[in-house]
Amino acid sequence: MDHQKIYSMSFGKVYPLLVAKAQKKGRTLEEVEEVIRWLTGYDKEGITSAIDSSVQYGDFFRNAPKLNPNRKLIKGTVCGVRVETIEEPLMQEIRYLDKLVDELAKGKAMDKILRG
Repeated sequence: MDHQKIYSMSFGKVYPLLVAKAQKKGRTLEEVEEVIRWLTGYDKEGITSAIDSSVQYGDFFRNAPKLNPNRKLIKGTVCGVRVETIEEPLMQEIRYLDKLVDELAKGKAMDKILRG
């Protein structure tokens, strides 16, 4: 899938997929939102607003209130690609979230997911 197609997807369409992936493995919506808040700096109202207003996925990250500086500690693979080696900055931010949700779904402790 080309980057532009991912960037132009609605956050409101991606969000339920992230939640479903975590919930299938016994994690909660609240935990998914905690991960999103930690990574992006959005509060609960900001996330809800992004879902309701059909914000594009790329813009969700471009307009993030405060990207967590510890996100650079996220390492590993998503879809066979190492997140720390992704050269396109916006795609790297998106894959950071994918990686965090993967870790959540795999049962990793929240303090480790949030690099705490």
